Amino acid sequence: MTQPFELPHFYMPHPARLNPHVDDARAHSTAWAREMGMLEGSGVWEPADLEAHDYGLLCAYTHPDCDGPALSLITDWYVWVFFFDDHFLERYKRPQDRAAGKAHLDRLPLFMPLDLQAVVPEPSNPVEAGLADLWARTVPSMSADWRRRFALATEHLLNESMWELSNINEGRIANPVEYIEMRRKVGGAPWSSGLVEYATAEVPAVVAGTRPLRVLMETFSDAVHLRNDLFSYQREVEDEGENSNGVLVLETFFGCTTQEAADTVNDILTSRLHQFEHTALTEVPALALEKGLTPDQVAAVAAYTKGLQDWQSGGHEWHLRSSRYMNEGAVSASPWQDLTGPGTSAADIGALLASAAAERLRAYCHVPFQKVGPSLLPDFEMPFRLELSPHLDGARERLTGWMHRTGMLQEGVWDEDKLLAYDLPLCSAGLDPDATPEALDLSAQWLAWGTYGDDYYPLVFGHRRDLAAAHLTTKRLSACMPLDSEAVPAPVNGMERALADLWVRTTAEMPHDERLTLKGAIDTMTASWVWELANQLQHRVPDPVDYLEMRRATFGCDLTLSLCRAGRGPAIPPEVYRSGPVRSLENAAMDYGCLVNDVFSYQKEIEYEGEIHNAILVVQNFFGVDHPTALGVVHDLMTQRLRQFEHVVANELPVVYEDFGLTEEGREGLGAYVADLQNWMAGVLNWHQRVDRYKASYLARRSHGFLPDTPPAPALPVS
Repeated sequence: MTQPFELPHFYMPHPARLNPHVDDARAHSTAWAREMGMLEGSGVWEPADLEAHDYGLLCAYTHPDCDGPALSLITDWYVWVFFFDDHFLERYKRPQDRAAGKAHLDRLPLFMPLDLQAVVPEPSNPVEAGLADLWARTVPSMSADWRRRFALATEHLLNESMWELSNINEGRIANPVEYIEMRRKVGGAPWSSGLVEYATAEVPAVVAGTRPLRVLMETFSDAVHLRNDLFSYQREVEDEGENSNGVLVLETFFGCTTQEAADTVNDILTSRLHQFEHTALTEVPALALEKGLTPDQVAAVAAYTKGLQDWQSGGHEWHLRSSRYMNEGAVSASPWQDLTGPGTSAADIGALLASAAAERLRAYCHVPFQKVGPSLLPDFEMPFRLELSPHLDGARERLTGWMHRTGMLQEGVWDEDKLLAYDLPLCSAGLDPDATPEALDLSAQWLAWGTYGDDYYPLVFGHRRDLAAAHLTTKRLSACMPLDSEAVPAPVNGMERALADLWVRTTAEMPHDERLTLKGAIDTMTASWVWELANQLQHRVPDPVDYLEMRRATFGCDLTLSLCRAGRGPAIPPEVYRSGPVRSLENAAMDYGCLVNDVFSYQKEIEYEGEIHNAILVVQNFFGVDHPTALGVVHDLMTQRLRQFEHVVANELPVVYEDFGLTEEGREGLGAYVADLQNWMAGVLNWHQRVDRYKASYLARRSHGFLPDTPPAPALPVS
């Protein structure tokens, strides 16, 4: 069969190595699969299928340094996960039997108890039998933290298969951001990273949830999945009728040829690998110092990082050899090694090296403060009706007094003219049109605090190139938010006074769990401002995926969502908020608001502030296109995210109601939360359209790129 596109040259800097225990792992996994009932009579695989797929070779390439028993166990896990995928395809995807598929998935977590003494049910099929056996053989040697993380990754891998099945039922192809997020769960690479820990070293619990370790796992995942999409396009799209494939997603989004989409997928794959390397070499060492890791813990993180690199190289080599994928014409070696085979020459090596250098360097080549003229504004799609609070005028007046009392108008960053031009109460009035005067004041003050901080960090710390002071400020801000009775430091500036005041008033009657969530949201936002500073000091335009995901933090989305959720009560269980459809709903809304901001703030950020954190610039830099073309891509993406929001409300939330057995009160509460998100999007768009903050005439009059060297005036007592 003719391949639908020519496979690209892959960036692969680490040579693949083969574990010497490969033959033992092959033999063991074949016997194990037969014992679990996965071969003869399963209706899914015959022995010839397992032999052709050669998962022993996959695991020997992806885990080259572990001993024989560990390699055999890991190989059994991969036999199980691929059997699960093919079993789910045959039993539930092809007949499109959602009800039976859900019932099958609902039982599987029962075979992964965190308590090692718990009794598991009797397996009723090969998938259950294999999972029960593997869990019992694996978890005794791992910590409780690892068990929790690995069980969660496995559940995501299993449960998000329903997302793929739903999209097949609807004939729907995801948008690019949605696809990347869901592919991580469906594709299983986060799950694979857990087995990398088993084969190398456990990540210390103190850093397992931090951004650098999360980015290592996510970039690893994205690269693994996008590579798989390129090799499996023919089988998945043309043979199996799948629509969860990155090449197909980009074909549809850009309206381009299959070859163009494949090349773009490879560009994103390369960018994710560059992000992996950047994180490993810059953020991880800084994290080790910040957290005070011991030498053994540093060595564990290093071994894990190397294990992820080995997986990338080994996974690529396996795709070249497995009969499961199209691999005609693919190149198997690193570009600086001797290449052999059709179409390879010294010219190819030089071209690959030049291409790799150009792709890496483009992130550092932006010229700041370019004159770009007024921001271009498209026709924004907004299906939700704007409503404004009747208490808006009073909130405007009261906000000015509060800002003076905190001292945030006496530090050279903002003054009254700027505060009035930014009109944060207008945004709050749209976000929460039904708020009481007190609640509207609180909302406007939170928005003013967050916007002020977002301006303060680059202006104060960025201009002075003082990353250490930014870290210290961020730690002090976190200390202004006690969860219980911790001592709060005496405030030394307007941001600290304001945050301490807001925290006390907001959390006075808030349960501990909600306080913890709110504090985490604010910590995430302030940490993201430090991330922006680090990129600014390195003069590095972010990777597109990393940018979009961090943009939610820099825009303060988690903060506003936490405030939206507060007071919804127990009728909406926490697991509903954690469910895939609700997270998808929130992320779509957040991305719409973030991209709206990037469109309006383009001139302000690029021309006047020398910024590099703007989606339009990120697209310009990645694709090498001009401002209008990049704006078109960003506008298409925000429109797709808006339509995804509507799709989730119409098609996925009704299933959530049923799956979680929500009461009428719970359904009404979730419906009100959806309305809050609709108000959020409409209010954010209206605010950007009406305020002076982003208008060319105002920018020419009031923008500055440095902090005046004047001491702040003393603040008045906060009341």
